[in-house]
Amino acid sequence: MTEISMEEKRAYESFISKVRENYSKEDADLIDLAYRKASAAHIGQTRESGEPYIIHPIAVAEILMGLGMDAQSLIAALLHDVVEDTDVCIDEIGCGFGSDVAALVDGVTKLNKVPLASKEEAQAENIRKMLLAMSEDIRVIIIKLADRLHNMRTLSFVSEQKRRDKALETLEIYAPIAHRLGIRPIKEELEDIAISYLDPIAYNDIKESLEAQSKSRNEFLEKIKARIGERISEIVKGAKIEGRIKSVHGIYRKMYMQNRTFDEIYDIYAVRIIVNTVIDCYNCLGVIHDMFRPIPGRFKDYISTPKPNMYQSLHTTVIGKEGIPFEVQIRTWEMHRTAEYGIAAHWKYKLGLKGKQQFEERLAWIRQLLELQKDSEDVEDIVRTIKTDLVPEEVYVLTPKGDVISLPQGATVIDFAYAIHSAVGNRMIGAKVDGRIVPITHVVKTGEIIEILTSNQTKGPSRDWLKIVKTSEARSKIRQWFKKQNREENIEVGKSELEREFRRSNIRLEEEGMNELIQKIAERYNFQDIQDFYAAIGYGGVSISRILPQIKEEYNKLIKAQSPTPVKLKMKSAASSEGVIVEGIENCLVKLSKCCNPIPGDDIIGFITRGHGVSVHKRDCSNVPYPIESAPEPDRWIPVRWDSDIKEDFNAALLITCLASVSIMADISGALANMHVMIHSLNTRETKDGRYLVTVTVTVKSLEHLRSVMSRLDKINGVFNVERSGL
Repeated sequence: MTEISMEEKRAYESFISKVRENYSKEDADLIDLAYRKASAAHIGQTRESGEPYIIHPIAVAEILMGLGMDAQSLIAALLHDVVEDTDVCIDEIGCGFGSDVAALVDGVTKLNKVPLASKEEAQAENIRKMLLAMSEDIRVIIIKLADRLHNMRTLSFVSEQKRRDKALETLEIYAPIAHRLGIRPIKEELEDIAISYLDPIAYNDIKESLEAQSKSRNEFLEKIKARIGERISEIVKGAKIEGRIKSVHGIYRKMYMQNRTFDEIYDIYAVRIIVNTVIDCYNCLGVIHDMFRPIPGRFKDYISTPKPNMYQSLHTTVIGKEGIPFEVQIRTWEMHRTAEYGIAAHWKYKLGLKGKQQFEERLAWIRQLLELQKDSEDVEDIVRTIKTDLVPEEVYVLTPKGDVISLPQGATVIDFAYAIHSAVGNRMIGAKVDGRIVPITHVVKTGEIIEILTSNQTKGPSRDWLKIVKTSEARSKIRQWFKKQNREENIEVGKSELEREFRRSNIRLEEEGMNELIQKIAERYNFQDIQDFYAAIGYGGVSISRILPQIKEEYNKLIKAQSPTPVKLKMKSAASSEGVIVEGIENCLVKLSKCCNPIPGDDIIGFITRGHGVSVHKRDCSNVPYPIESAPEPDRWIPVRWDSDIKEDFNAALLITCLASVSIMADISGALANMHVMIHSLNTRETKDGRYLVTVTVTVKSLEHLRSVMSRLDKINGVFNVERSGL
């Protein structure tokens, strides 16, 4: 074997010594063989940090060992990058380590070599493949989570943009999957690292607040544990009492999404009581409520109503004579193992027949996710499903018969109807919540009793429901209904929607060119027949907003093919009426683009439009390609600059996120009036988390002037953020 570095040697010796303590000799020898195979394959490769690449597979395998995963999982972890990054193939792994290991490695391997239209599609296909592999062997995603966890631990060595992209993907995709699988330590560490890169200021504020209270917190928890232990021991034998601190991300969500201060988070401190039986759990609850004063509305019984990831525990928040609120969690040892290791407890604790049944129940959501996604031709639908359906926050509502239905936060009564049965949703005409009729847009809340009003005379769901529902299950069932209805109607609706979007996007072609464009888009999404493509748009299987970038890309290709000759310009410069000098064009019509609304001081670039002069954009506008050479028609992007003697005023749009209060609008408009800034328009809408989003258009003289205005608005009490927006 090739000489290895001391760094690799130390890492592997530490790892293999733990392996030999926890696995049989036969398994340990196979793991050692896998390491040697991986080390030889990755020889000479390094990570962004400069360390030998093999350190990463070793670290991933060590994380899995901590979860108690089997030898095959550790072998697959050591080999998980060799197919993608070296000359080793899947068949070679199968021959050396068996078909199961080969399948695990194949499931984890990314789809880098598959040509896809966009980064979002690549991500969606990658996740779809993982879910398919998960439905066959759940160990695939556990290995992938360990892989992502180590990558997040070493994220500081990559570029800033890549850090933010990876952190956001982790928060939206991998942390929810870890949550649904019940693997708490991985979920919380992924979330904490992600938020440290996405919002470092808030992360550090929370960390500093926790550290400032570290000594007093530990003293408080030890005192509370001792008091509880003394009382509990009289009633329940063998109880274990632990102290716990809420994760940084958990505190962050409550502070910044529910607009609370650090002192208003009641469950930062928690005491966990672990007992032997369910009866002991409820006995302990009685003792806790006798010792401390319960805070109303803060009791949750997840034993009688487990979370979708099978988490069970009693939660109650109480307050003692010190005046400090804290949460108490009460669970059995079996519940505790499930809460800590989730699906991985199946391997760690070698569960028997009962465990296998629970194991299958806990994987049902994967198969449901894949089944629902089959009815959508939009490959990115699966990503949106994970972002909405697997989020940690759930609400629990009741049917009139008392059955509990779990839905993601933000779900409506329509989602509830389809969760009962597709026939109930399709025949729905209204709903009652706690005996009161509510609109179909009503967002359900935990504890509500919901009754769906139906009629056999209804013609089925409305297409508008697709914009209202929150869950992929409801969306999929509505699409199924429209798909089975009149095909001709779907074709007409789809054709009409596509034509409307073409007019809105100024996409104009002769009939022959238009047919060619639509045919290309249809084929790109695996439709051989244009009519099938129209029908899919009609019943909601294809979202026009999602395919619009590809439509514009094909349109630009067709236009370029029809006008291959570059635009020739006379090399003269003159200032326009907009205060912009266009390099190379004299007496040119210039307009400032509404998408980014540039003002003097912004770095700008011009685009030669067809019949409308030069459109001026900010360099960092989302409609400006980077690099320019990658644009379909790079010759139409030209240099422009601001005239040094501008005497005009310019409109700028601002997006203000602020507290929903009676006086906030007056404060904003008053501050602008005091600065003698003209307001052209002001619109407000309320967000789901109870804040206001205010869009205001003002007149400014320059970028410096705008920054001064934004700085003043940002200082208003109740304003959280001020940023520029396109008109």
